[in-house]
Formats: sequence, structure tokens, C-alpha cells
Amino acid sequence: MSEEDSSLYWKKNLYVTWLGSFFTAASISLVMPFISLYIEELGVPRGSLELMSGIAVSISPLASGLIAPVWGRLADQKGRKVMLVRASFVMTFTMATLAFVPNVWWLLAMRLLNGLFSGYIPNSIALIASQVPKEKSGYALGTLSTGAVAGSLIGPTLGGTLAQLFGMREVFLISSVFLLIVTILTVSLVKENFKPVSSEQLMSTKEVLDEIPNKSILFALFLTSFLVPVAFQSVVPIMTLYIRELSGNSANLMFIAGLIVSAPGLSAIMSSSWLGRIGDKIGSHRLMIAGLIYSFATVFPMAFATTPLQLGILRFLLGFGTGAILPSVNSLLTKITPAEGIGRIFSFNQAFNYFGQVAGPMLGSFVAYLGGYSQVFIITSVTILINLLVVLISFKKYLKVKDITNAG
Repeated sequence: MSEEDSSLYWKKNLYVTWLGSFFTAASISLVMPFISLYIEELGVPRGSLELMSGIAVSISPLASGLIAPVWGRLADQKGRKVMLVRASFVMTFTMATLAFVPNVWWLLAMRLLNGLFSGYIPNSIALIASQVPKEKSGYALGTLSTGAVAGSLIGPTLGGTLAQLFGMREVFLISSVFLLIVTILTVSLVKENFKPVSSEQLMSTKEVLDEIPNKSILFALFLTSFLVPVAFQSVVPIMTLYIRELSGNSANLMFIAGLIVSAPGLSAIMSSSWLGRIGDKIGSHRLMIAGLIYSFATVFPMAFATTPLQLGILRFLLGFGTGAILPSVNSLLTKITPAEGIGRIFSFNQAFNYFGQVAGPMLGSFVAYLGGYSQVFIITSVTILINLLVVLISFKKYLKVKDITNAG
């Protein structure tokens, strides 16, 4: 397949990898609503329940973040499609196995394997980034980014709903079926024009980084990929309790909490594609700054919400900020990264995202314990403000140009 033929397949690849990114992210987060009950069912004493639940939730994204650079290097050497198939196939197996674990140690082991063999998301981004025409990169990567965002945010609601309808163990089997479908679609429909390179020919990570002229921009993008999930996930552990405090009753509490947790994922899906197009027109770096300002303006008022409805509306509005930020990060990484190292750079970027998914709930729980629920939103807004200041400093010399790659 020629390079010209490859460029014609990027739209079909985009649709398949969006689906794969959604279910990969959802498979990591969907256990949140019922993991404590499942672990209790496996026979863990109450005194260890909270600790084991926290480990079970965080072990997959933590493992994914630690192993991501390894898979990124293999993707640059062997190709991105083979990494997509490897990730979705193994995760199909590990998700199904979770339905049959006899004790909590097997549960943790399968969750660990689920994270270690992930990598669908960064490799799908690298694949699309290497194929899409540069003038459409914002649109394409914006669309693709919603898959992972929606999966991680809608996953808990989806998992809780399925667990209530079919049972906790059945959730893992249902998820496994969808991951199997993703594997089949990836094998049969995704096209890639890639010539494997030997270890000797492969650029080292140091050489890849040396090819990036402005390291401060790379640092700002990695920091943003870390802090965005922190901002979104920090409230997840305390959301149900906060809503109960705001409403004063527990009627439909889990359902309402699930909707509010997932609300940003819905608005991100709605907005990322057209916001990505705007980024292509005005410059992704400008759109990113606007998204951070907007996100700060929507997170801070959440600390002063007086009803679940107000909180839900603000959470829904927050998703438009992510719809602007994430496509901008991916588009800018595409523009500043040499083609030979795009797999590794996106894997490092995804690693920061996974670490943010781990740090966010931990930060939220810790702040809520020390200062109360409303303080979680204040601290979260402060992290966004810090992110904004770092980005402004890093992008200062480029603010007057449309394309960051055209500035000296």
C-alpha cells in the first residue's frame, strides 16, 4: 500500500480506533461503582476493603502509564496496527478472566495485566497522526480524543448500570465481548503503510527528544495531559457523598451521581470534532489556552453549587473545555515530533494521562478528608490555573503566529 493509499484510509481507521479507545478506557474505569462490593464478595475482611478497593481501581492505569513507553518504542519499530491488535486481544482475555477470579489476589493480578498490556489509545493516536493531512489534524485527533475521554468518564456509569441489570461478574464478560469486536474490526479494517525497522536503525529516545526544538512546549503538553484527568477524576470518589449533602436525600443517588460524573464525557464527545476544526484555523496553541481559561471558569464555581442540578450543569459545561484542550495537545505533539518517534512521544503523553487518572481520585479523597467536599473543586481549579500559567510561559513567543511550527 502506497503512502497515498494510506492517507485515504485514515477516516475508516479513525472510526475503528475511536471505538477501540472508548472501550479500552471504559474497561479500566467501569469497575469504580461496584469494585468494593465485588471485592467484599470475594471474601476480603472489612478492615482491608477500602485499601484493596483503592489498589484495584488504580493498579490498571498505573501499570498502563509505567509500561506505555515500552509499547511506544515497539510501535515505532514494528508498526502501530500490530500494537493495537496486541492490546485489544490481550485485554479481551483479561477482562473475561475477571469474571471468574476466585479471590482478590487474582483480581489484582488480572487488573495488573489489563494495564500492562494496554496501549490501544496512544498507538491509535500515533496511527491517525501519521496518516491524517496536517490541515485536518485538529479535527481528526479531536474526534479520536473523545473516545478515551468518553470511555473513562462514562465507564463508571456504564459499569454501575450493567452491574445492576445483569450482575457484577457479567459486566466483565460484556466488556470482553466488546473488546473482542474491537479486535476483529482492528484486524480486518485498520490499514497501515509501515516498514518495520531494525533496532540498530531505530532512533533512540534521546535522539527523538533532540529533534524537538523547544522542550518547554513538550513539558507543557505533558503537564496538561496529566492535569486534565486530575481535574476530571478528582471528584469521582466524593461525588455521591457531595450530591447527598447538596440534596439532603438519597433517592436515586447512585443514578444522579453517575450522570453528573459522566456529563463532561457527553459534552466532550459533542464538541471535540468542531473545536478541533477551530484549532486548525486559529492555531491549536491558542485553542488550548482558551480551553484552560474556560475550564478554570467552570470548575471554580462548582465549589459553591447549592443543588445537584447546578453541579451537573457545570460538569456538563466543563466537557467543552476538554473538547478544546485534548485535541490541541495531540495536534501540537504531532507537529513538533519527528515521524520516527511519534509512537514513543504519544506513549509518554498517554503515560502522563494515566498517572493523572491515578492522582486525581487520590487528590480528591485527601482534600475532602482534610477540608471538605467543596475544597476539592477549589484545589482542582488551582491546578488548572497552574497549568494555564505554565502553558502561557511556554507558548509566549508563539502567540502571534497561527502555526506553532512556523515560528522560530
